[in-house]
Amino acid sequence: MNHVPLAIDQMREGRLLRIYLGESDKTQGKLSYEAVVEAARKEGLAGAKVLRGSTGFGANSVVHHASPWRLSSDLPIIIEIVDELEIVQAFLPVLKNLLQGGGLITLERVRVLSYRPGEA
Repeated sequence: MNHVPLAIDQMREGRLLRIYLGESDKTQGKLSYEAVVEAARKEGLAGAKVLRGSTGFGANSVVHHASPWRLSSDLPIIIEIVDELEIVQAFLPVLKNLLQGGGLITLERVRVLSYRPGEA
């Protein structure tokens, strides 16, 4: 999927796709958050960020929190992807196929004020 990226310094409407996962969630033998980022890149989305939470719980209501005494605490992960509505909608079937094991997906309207690469 190739598209013209959002224009630099041109305010446009976009969509923010948020995916909530557990840090240890797996998809097709790899960590789910890594699989989602790889798929988003392969599909040509504008970008993706993975944010790691320090405490949280999901549908199973088990609270997970960071602790120096535990090697694995299955911390909450949020993946954020911003792009145009049509591009995000085209990615949703890929995402749903990847995350058959669970997770929460949200979509909201955003105003993109600026989009440009940072310094290398």
